[in-house]
Formats: sequence, C-alpha cells, structure tokens
Amino acid sequence: MDLQRLKQRLPLLDYLRQQNWMGRPAAAGRELVGLCPLHQDTRPSFYVNPSKNLFYCHGCGQGGDLIRFVQLFQHLSFRESLAYLEQQYSPSAESAVAVLEETAAFYQRQLQKHGEARLYLAQRGVRDPALIQELRIGYAHGGNLRRHLAAQGFSFDLLRRTGLVNQQGLDAFYRRVVFPCCWEGHVVNLYGRSIGIAFPHRFLPGSRGGLFAWEAVRQCPIVILVEGLFDLAVLWQAGFRYTTCGFGTHLTPTQLRQLSSPPGRHVFLAYDQDENRAGQRASQALARQLQLLGAVAFLATLPNGEDPNSYFVHGASAADFIRCLDGAQSL
Repeated sequence: MDLQRLKQRLPLLDYLRQQNWMGRPAAAGRELVGLCPLHQDTRPSFYVNPSKNLFYCHGCGQGGDLIRFVQLFQHLSFRESLAYLEQQYSPSAESAVAVLEETAAFYQRQLQKHGEARLYLAQRGVRDPALIQELRIGYAHGGNLRRHLAAQGFSFDLLRRTGLVNQQGLDAFYRRVVFPCCWEGHVVNLYGRSIGIAFPHRFLPGSRGGLFAWEAVRQCPIVILVEGLFDLAVLWQAGFRYTTCGFGTHLTPTQLRQLSSPPGRHVFLAYDQDENRAGQRASQALARQLQLLGAVAFLATLPNGEDPNSYFVHGASAADFIRCLDGAQSL
C-alpha cells in the first residue's frame, strides 16, 4: 500500500481518537493538545497538528507522523507498522467489521425466537426489554448462522478467519447468549455466555476494543467498573448508567487510559467478593495502578461471595448497592 494513500485514508487524528485520545485546541488554535499516549503524562504535553498530520510530545520528546506513532504506541518496527495498518484498514478488515455487524443483528433477532435464552436472561436478573435491545443482546441457537451469512454474500473463508464458525462450519457461539463489543461505533468482537454445560465464556480472536459501552460513560466524573457484562446489565437496569466493564480483572493499557482521563475521575471498583479473595486482590492492584495514572480509586465491598449480578439476583435493591458505594474505601 502506498504510504501517502495510507496516511490520507487514515489521518493521524482519526487514529488517535480510535485509541480514545482526547485533545483540546491549543493556544495557537491550529493544534490540539492532550495527555500523551506514549508515556504516563500528568499534564497535557502531546500536540497534534491535523493539517500537517504530525504529532510532538514536549514531555517525552517523541514526534512524527502516523507511521511513527504506531511504531511507538504498538512497539513495532517500521515495516511491522505498515503491515499492521494495512491489515487493520484494508478492505478485508472492513469486511470483517461488516460480518460482525450482521452476525450481531442476526443473533439479536434469534433471541426473540428462543425461550431458553430469555429464561436464562431472567434467571440472571436481566428482564427489561428496552435494556436488552439497547445492549443488543442476542442468542446463538446454532445451526443456521453460516447459511444466513452466506446468503448475505460473506465467504466461508471470512467466517473462519473471524472465528464465527469452526472448520466444519459449526457456530462458535452455539447455545450462548451474545453481547456485541463495540469500538468507535462498530462491532469489533462478540462475547458469548454459555447457557449449557460448555465453558462459560467465549470471545472471538482479536481485539475486544476498550471498555464496554465506554461511549455512554466517558464523560461521567464518576464511573463504576465491574468484571462481567451481566454485572453491568443489572446495574444499568437498576439505574447505575455510569457503569462500564473491563471483561475481567486485568485491564489493557487502552482501558487504563480510558478510566484515568481526565485526571481526577472517581472510579469505584465493584469486583467479585471471592472466597479465595482473588477478586479483592485484583481490585487492590488495579486501584494502585489507577491512582498512579491520576484517577481516584475506591473499593466497593459487597457481601461475601457476591458480585453485582448475583447481589441483585438475590434480592438487593438500588438502595442496597448505594450503601456499598457509600462504604467504599480508597487506598
């Protein structure tokens, strides 16, 4: 791919925004300034000139164009950076996005046809039809995804490469309730929770994007962070719409940057209260990381053995959870 064509197709500022970088106009007006994504910045020192497609950080001294930023941000060589960008933004990548969008929509329609999936959601405390539609929750009954996608013009090779079907063409999310994971308004992955005896959790290969539903909470000065999507669903249903999910206890650098920008955000960690204290240890370690990055972290304590999902399933109310937040401790 020609270098100039690549840069024109993906301007530096667009790529930075895909990584959730936020900038404000600098004094001169021709540039944007924000926290540097390349080092632990506490004062905005990273300048972007959109017209020249260049960046420079006065904190770490790094600067250059889109290719140079990808080298530094992804820790790649020049050639590896080109290959990365070609792979991410080639027509085949666009096809992958399209097939994931169509799969998510197909699964969403299937949910209404299968009572076992709706029963499972009810057992997990997720009962609000509007919320189910908003989160685009679906169901993979199995046996008909490949046929449907083939009728839409998607090749079997594409379905295999995205991980939607196995070598035999069978649905990878068979008998799973499915949540689409979105990034910059597009489905980039799917999470499936088994309603049978299969391993509970499944994602497709590749990136899961940033924090779940981040666009809905990114402007909130207070954020609740939970481990799982059913934790998020019951909290949204109870009115705690400033909740996001990290898909487990270990956050990626992108997710850490999301939570800690702007500095001073209050983050309540509502992790599982495990008997072996694994969730508690993970939340304490994460709280220390967030504090170093400029966030104010609090540890919310639920009753022993509970996570937010099970807490509400077992009868807790929004007022009960507020008391957990009120009792949260900072490090």
